[in-house]
Amino acid sequence: MDAGSLNSFSNLNGQSKWPLQEQLLLRRNSSKENMDRFIPNRSAMDFDYANYMLTEGRKIKEDQSACSPAKEAYRKLLAETLNMNRTRILAFKNKPPTAVEHFPSEHSTASVHPTKSTKSRRHIPQSSERTLDAPDLVDDFYLNLLDWGSGNVLAIALGNTVYLWDASDSSTSELVTVDDENGPVTSVNWAPDGRHIAIGLNNSEVQLWDSASNRQLRTLKGGHTSRVGSMAWNNHILTTGGMDGLIVNNDVRIRSHIVETYRGHQQEVCGLKWSASGQQLASGGNDNLVHIWDRSVASSNSSTQWLHRLEDHTSAVKALAWCPFQSNLLATGGGGGDRTIKFWNTHTGACLNSVDTGSQVCALLWSKNERELLSSHGFTNNQLTLWKYPSMVKIAELTGHTSRVLYMAQSPDGCTVASAAGDETLRFWNVFGAPEVAKAAPKAMHEPFSQLNRIR
Repeated sequence: MDAGSLNSFSNLNGQSKWPLQEQLLLRRNSSKENMDRFIPNRSAMDFDYANYMLTEGRKIKEDQSACSPAKEAYRKLLAETLNMNRTRILAFKNKPPTAVEHFPSEHSTASVHPTKSTKSRRHIPQSSERTLDAPDLVDDFYLNLLDWGSGNVLAIALGNTVYLWDASDSSTSELVTVDDENGPVTSVNWAPDGRHIAIGLNNSEVQLWDSASNRQLRTLKGGHTSRVGSMAWNNHILTTGGMDGLIVNNDVRIRSHIVETYRGHQQEVCGLKWSASGQQLASGGNDNLVHIWDRSVASSNSSTQWLHRLEDHTSAVKALAWCPFQSNLLATGGGGGDRTIKFWNTHTGACLNSVDTGSQVCALLWSKNERELLSSHGFTNNQLTLWKYPSMVKIAELTGHTSRVLYMAQSPDGCTVASAAGDETLRFWNVFGAPEVAKAAPKAMHEPFSQLNRIR
């Protein structure tokens, strides 16, 4: 069981700060790469040669007309031997001479085996590019209060209110504030269209809203008996997970919206993610379990609804992430008593790898452009860690939050990651970088008279 809420709901109404306002922080250079001056090294200067050129060198040039050809040839040879033919006076020492080729270039191995162009290493900024205030953000490990929709609008729940932050113009708007008897908001999740959004509440209900018109469309009731802390869309199916341990598939198009109920968790369901194909659902709970549900199996009347029951974690499992480049690969992260990231083959249920991160794993995100995985953590460093897959070598550690980083969301283009923490700040990180632009295919060489019919 993991540490849950650290905030009391009684303090959610009185907001001390206006939400989602950018913090004006002085950025300090954390490395020497941002220095604006170059200080030369005097040990690299030849002051004896400089003194000679300023004094004796001028006299020699004046007396060159009176020298005999033999003396002049001897002087040039001596100057060349002693490296006295330099033109600059105060100059740094010359670079080492280039290596002598012992073999002709046409017989070198480089011409036989041309070297591949090495990919330049991506620069990962170590500080967040933007920081917004998020007052009254509920510090609860089991909730999911942040999501970034396909319309490039980020939704965040702060207490009883859901705010929308438009990334295209940095504007903020309030979508809804629920009553105290229904709140606080316990989960938010954008529909695939980027316009409609589901809002889970502490009173077990789920509201559906149209963000374009700021209009509530309907309320889903009867699926749960306690708060709805996790949600995931699969086309027109909204899957909800509750503190009652139930997972409910809701068809939002019809009046009787409950179409399937999955029973497998004994405690709160705090993580839900559908695979890209929409065929498999991963669920994580406070009972330390991960279930893989297959729609074809779960919809049947079999006694065991789940496809796989994964029991290797030793703490609550909230962080779930399906791999974008391998459809049957799932990454899961355990809470404070577990601290591991595990990788699963969801076809066989086998654990492929387990990595001890050293701290509570709160969220996981795969890069859409590289084979990389980003994890957010709690005590002690409250950091974001970027891993190279499959070696799981640390690429970068991003710090700035002063409390556990509970929630993460990825921009539609996959470049920027937003993180929200118990320190009531929302930070934006340019961690995954811009996607590579595909090179245009070379134009085909047109043969002469290609527009004419060939004679066979």
